[in-house]
Amino acid sequence: MSSAIENKEIFPATPDILSERDLRLKNGQANDEDLLFVYRWMAYSRFVDMRILELFRQGKMKGTVTCSDGNEGIAAPLALMLDKSIDCVSWTHRGLPGHLIWSDHLGDHLCQYLGNSGSPTKGREGNAHHGDPLNRSFPMISHLGKMCSNVMGGTNSQRRQGLEAVGITFFGDGGSSTGEIHESLNLASVLNLPVIFVIENNQYAYSTPIKEQYAGELVDRAAGYGMKGISLDVANLEENLPIFWDAIEETRETSRPMLIETHSLRLRGHAGYDTCDYIDPDTVEKWIQEDCLPNFRKRLEAKGFGSRLDEEDAILKEFVDTTLAKSIGLPPCQSKGLLEEVYAPSRTSPDWKDESDVEAPTLTYAQALNRAHRKILEESPESLIMGQDIADYGGPFKVTEHLHRDFGRERIVNMPICESAMVGYATGLAITGHRPIVEFQFADFAVDATTQITLNAGTYHFRSGAKVPMVLRFPCGGGLTFGSFHSQDLEALYLHLPGLKLIYPSTPQDAYDAMLAAYEDDNPVLIFEHKKLYRLLKAPVKFNSDYRNVWQPALRRKGDFATVVSYGEMTLWTSEALHYLKEEYELDCDLFDLRALAPLNLDRIRESVSKTGRLVVVHESRRNAGFGAELVSRITEKQFFDLEAPPLRIASQDMPIPFAPELEADYRPDTDKILNTLIDWIETD
Repeated sequence: MSSAIENKEIFPATPDILSERDLRLKNGQANDEDLLFVYRWMAYSRFVDMRILELFRQGKMKGTVTCSDGNEGIAAPLALMLDKSIDCVSWTHRGLPGHLIWSDHLGDHLCQYLGNSGSPTKGREGNAHHGDPLNRSFPMISHLGKMCSNVMGGTNSQRRQGLEAVGITFFGDGGSSTGEIHESLNLASVLNLPVIFVIENNQYAYSTPIKEQYAGELVDRAAGYGMKGISLDVANLEENLPIFWDAIEETRETSRPMLIETHSLRLRGHAGYDTCDYIDPDTVEKWIQEDCLPNFRKRLEAKGFGSRLDEEDAILKEFVDTTLAKSIGLPPCQSKGLLEEVYAPSRTSPDWKDESDVEAPTLTYAQALNRAHRKILEESPESLIMGQDIADYGGPFKVTEHLHRDFGRERIVNMPICESAMVGYATGLAITGHRPIVEFQFADFAVDATTQITLNAGTYHFRSGAKVPMVLRFPCGGGLTFGSFHSQDLEALYLHLPGLKLIYPSTPQDAYDAMLAAYEDDNPVLIFEHKKLYRLLKAPVKFNSDYRNVWQPALRRKGDFATVVSYGEMTLWTSEALHYLKEEYELDCDLFDLRALAPLNLDRIRESVSKTGRLVVVHESRRNAGFGAELVSRITEKQFFDLEAPPLRIASQDMPIPFAPELEADYRPDTDKILNTLIDWIETD
């Protein structure tokens, strides 16, 4: 993260004893200086946590305040041992020592918790959720287990750039029950990713005890995924340091994932508001007696370091108090610029080779996409494609046919069935220097990755300032009798969530242009590809220097009777209906192929409505809460008095998509339905 404060002099200088943030064990063993070094950062974090909790209880700090008490012996040594110049990490709720060690001034972290104008995230991200993505510390989201795949992608990106990086990702005993943990462990093992999965087992997931979370031992799961498993107790600091060091060095050397289950204590509730009434008081007292930090200090005092520890503690406490006083005095956040930073500004386009003098081959929609993929892979080394069955098989619709043969496994990555971890993995790659393209077999399957797409990748720039240049391809739509689970048009679902861009091309040339335009964008871009179009149309396709025009609506027909808006396959059937309307009724209409659904540019459509006084929207997705309702609302709320007739929406019926051909045909619009609905509308008018 980068501080929102331009004048860093507002904070006191960091004490010299905190100037060193790297621990390297000589001969794999920890000497007394190493132990004192680790204790210093653990104690420092505890002092910060104590002040944060005090402010929360005083009502001066909002949000979800979580404390690392009892877990410092995990996060602090691992953070100190990692190479902050190349490694990747994501801390969780109890990772304050890691945040303090990884980067930035204490004041930045305190302002993040306070949510004031000094917040590195400009007050947009929750207390403990911040990170430093530009330095490969990925900010966590509350959906447990989701950050593992981000770290995997970031670490793999570093390795692809020739850096011997490792990644460390954390989750708790409760998070171990989530599906993405299993997806991530499997994916890391299959792809040989050098990532250490650390389980912070503190015996409670909020109020749910581990006996209600899982059976057996968590560390035993490592064997099931073909990786090494280690179990240790956080209290044994002196024994654990060499184990942590060896684990990092082994992972760095072998590029194999590893699982470490750490048995820790949650000395406070899940968060500041949790009173722990569900835990027996005797158990709480027992945990306090076992707290690793004071016990670690006693052992160091027994070695004769008591006076040194007292002196350092005094320095650290004064620094924390002084910095906190400065942080509290900063003004609140301002809302200026919020909307402007939902999307990341995109970089200059890749230097695409101009092929305008090459004869344009006649291609299907699927072949046009394949050709665009090939151009991207040949001319942009940061690119890679991932998905299920995309290698030798070429994907279910052959969009990636022969790409694996020509570009190899490193660029065309066959994935296990793990949609959520796949998108999280792609997100980590994108943040750290690559530009992945993700193919879903069917758009329907993307709902398994909705959290990663919408709440993580889609909000990343707004939350942290990091760019996520990633293309997600959605084969969608009905008409092929594939049934309910292979025929969805889900654009309305994803349009509701901010930070995503959506394109829905309807011609082979637009499909080609959309791939290039989406690829160069520094935001997650969803391309909806109607499956029926893959081989329905053929047309000349070539490199078009104006390919970015795909972000604007295209005028497919001209007329003055009505303004008709559509996109995807429905554009074709709407055009046929309008042709008949002209031939039989002598009524010409403007037909706009919307193409880009987000961001949405309605300027030319508004001009047309001012001219025609009538508005029709046609789309395949269901009518209820469909995108047509949003289009009509946006236009009519400003141009109500331009209209000579009520707006018309033509869409699929509000039911699951049936399988039988006759039933599916009844479900969705076609040329005849569009035409008949238009005629009824005209006659009513």
